[in-house]
Amino acid sequence: MTTTAPSVLFVCVHNAGRSQMAAAFLTHLGGNRVTVRSAGSAPADTVNPAVVEAMREVGIDISAETPKMLTARAVEASDVVITMGCGDACPYFPGKRYLDWTLDDPAGQGVDAVRPIRDSIEERIRGLLTELGIEVRA
Repeated sequence: MTTTAPSVLFVCVHNAGRSQMAAAFLTHLGGNRVTVRSAGSAPADTVNPAVVEAMREVGIDISAETPKMLTARAVEASDVVITMGCGDACPYFPGKRYLDWTLDDPAGQGVDAVRPIRDSIEERIRGLLTELGIEVRA
């Protein structure tokens, strides 16, 4: 049995929407039992304001988050890499578990369009925690 927390990296193009929501949900629901990273292949300057608002509605504040550039080091340091529309921009390292989550892109969308994306991400995060054997934090 491993004594280190599993590490998960979420990747999308701008790191301003889907990957930010996924990282926030995993941090919120998994606590310190999982290491969480997010990045983008072409990061935006800021997190999408509609995404910030949609997450605030469920009690998670990501207003201080900033998009980060995807690096080979981040991929290499992760056990699970979850892509969300980054295409071939994500480096591949043998021995990593890769998942691709097909989700609508919240870029340019209002909060009404972001809510169903947010809810789908939360559902997937809960499933991921179950797969990783991590109890969802209350």
